[in-house]
Amino acid sequence: MFSNIGWGEIFILMVAALVILGPERLPGAATWMAKSVRQARDYVSGASNQLREEFGTDLDDFRKPLSELRQLRNLSPRAAITKHLLDGDDSFLTGNFDDERKPGSSTSSGGSSRAEMNPERMPLGMDEKPPIDPDAT
Repeated sequence: MFSNIGWGEIFILMVAALVILGPERLPGAATWMAKSVRQARDYVSGASNQLREEFGTDLDDFRKPLSELRQLRNLSPRAAITKHLLDGDDSFLTGNFDDERKPGSSTSSGGSSRAEMNPERMPLGMDEKPPIDPDAT
């Protein structure tokens, strides 16, 4: 609730309270405020304990879908697609699926370098034409 209040705002509130209440009434106001906050916190925790006792396991049945929704809310669109549609494999989105070598191949046995394995990644010279894939056209 008060997560966006920083130290600067708290300092300004303290200075304003000192100016408005004065130094003689400020300690009494601070203790009254602390007691009020403590009493409100006790009321809230008592109400939540009472609800937990009355509903029992029914409340746990509602918590599971709510926790799943909270997890989905925290996911970015990319993470949600990766998790649910691509089973956690984001190589389709990052384009890294060509970088992995096949399990049985190695560069030392055939004498070929990585650039020779993927000629489309090499930059073309001034007189070279790009390769055409007849199956793709």
